[in-house]
Amino acid sequence: MPNATEYDLCIIGGGAAGLVAAAGAATLGAKVVLVENKALGGDCLHYGCVPSKTLIHSAKVAHTLRDAEHFGIPAQTPAVDLPAVMQRVRSVIEQIAPNDSPERFAALGVEVIFGAGQFTAHDAFAVGDRTLRAKNFVIATGTRPAIPPLPGLEQTPYLTNETLFSVQENIRHLLILGGGPIGCEMAQALARLGSRVTLFDLAPRLLPREDEEVSEVVGTQFRQEGIDLHLGIQVVKVEKENGEIRVLLEHPQQGQYWLSGSHLLIAAGRKPNLENLGLEQAGVDLNGGRLVLDGRLRTTNKNIYACGDVAGPYLFTHMAEHQAGMVLRNALFHWPSKAKIENIPWCTYTDPELARVGLSENEAVQQGIAHRVYRFPFADIDRAVTAGETAGLAKIITAPNGKLLGACIVGPQAGELIAEYVLAIAKGMKASDLSNTIHIYPTLAQINRRVADQRLKEALTPSRKQWLKWLFGLRG
Repeated sequence: MPNATEYDLCIIGGGAAGLVAAAGAATLGAKVVLVENKALGGDCLHYGCVPSKTLIHSAKVAHTLRDAEHFGIPAQTPAVDLPAVMQRVRSVIEQIAPNDSPERFAALGVEVIFGAGQFTAHDAFAVGDRTLRAKNFVIATGTRPAIPPLPGLEQTPYLTNETLFSVQENIRHLLILGGGPIGCEMAQALARLGSRVTLFDLAPRLLPREDEEVSEVVGTQFRQEGIDLHLGIQVVKVEKENGEIRVLLEHPQQGQYWLSGSHLLIAAGRKPNLENLGLEQAGVDLNGGRLVLDGRLRTTNKNIYACGDVAGPYLFTHMAEHQAGMVLRNALFHWPSKAKIENIPWCTYTDPELARVGLSENEAVQQGIAHRVYRFPFADIDRAVTAGETAGLAKIITAPNGKLLGACIVGPQAGELIAEYVLAIAKGMKASDLSNTIHIYPTLAQINRRVADQRLKEALTPSRKQWLKWLFGLRG
């Protein structure tokens, strides 16, 4: 073909995974082309991590003003202008965007092409009037909000994470479908910014992927802040009537009833962006709407890889970056490298935060794994007391010999505190290793040692204590 171009790597999708793969490949000396049909930065920059955490911080400021009396300062009721808050969200996106700009990647040696395209052969991808040929391809097209097939929803205006941050009016009463991370984060943020919030979900509790005792800490906080929760219910239909959005719910015991609000947010999961890519022409198979991948992130066409949210199973930016690195090892250097699927950390940025790595107690029970569970509350951590943030606990799962299998923290700065456990589990450490590590006082991080200490205390049985007294001549 006269218009064909040869590349070492053709990357389809300019989100976190695609950008990391493109920058890494170009830095290593590969000839790289990156295709994106919208804007570089992907969901994380424009609709996910960056805007949501910016909104959450503004909400925290508003909440602190209302709660100031708790800290000996006269409380205030802030006059929140949600459009102004959303403008700050957009300004933060603009501030970070240059890191993901076409100019920056062009300077790295990456050719950036904007436009939608599709595979036309096993080794060819067409964009406009160009056909791109490469030794290897990477599908990094991300995901989008999954919209459930609810009766009446197509005729009813609704928000998703892709449209919420563009709202130009105050939200009087927000209805949220979904009690997962996105639904929970946005529920608390908008409630703290002055909106009435009602959240409903088929699951019987918030954040059902987490152990019940830690997700209930978040649920209790939500109820204290006035968030109306309707859990374990079925959504029957949705409609708009007289300027209000109405949702008909059905509870197993209470029967059917209506909820009404001014806005509706759909936060019911994610769907991979795989349509119109010409995957059949490339010999790329799907199973249940998802890519069929091996441990090296190769599709059924061994020269086409996938990474990031479209690859799954974990939809996190840090996982996308990890997978991008594995793809480069496999595609450029043919080093057989498998992406990690175990001991992946994550955090839900509610207040209190909920972070986890490794095995949960529920999973240990379900899988029949011998284990021990230890807990320690933030209420007994002095730094938490001084900050007035005592809700929550740290919880660790160990093997009978003390080896760390998993950890969960629900409390202040849990997303930061979990990093110690991520390293400890990755290195095969035991709870005693954390007990023997000096932690600064007073810090929240002391909870990591204090919860590990519970194993040592458990081992100090009355008979063992009596033996120690006899052996060393202790008089107590």
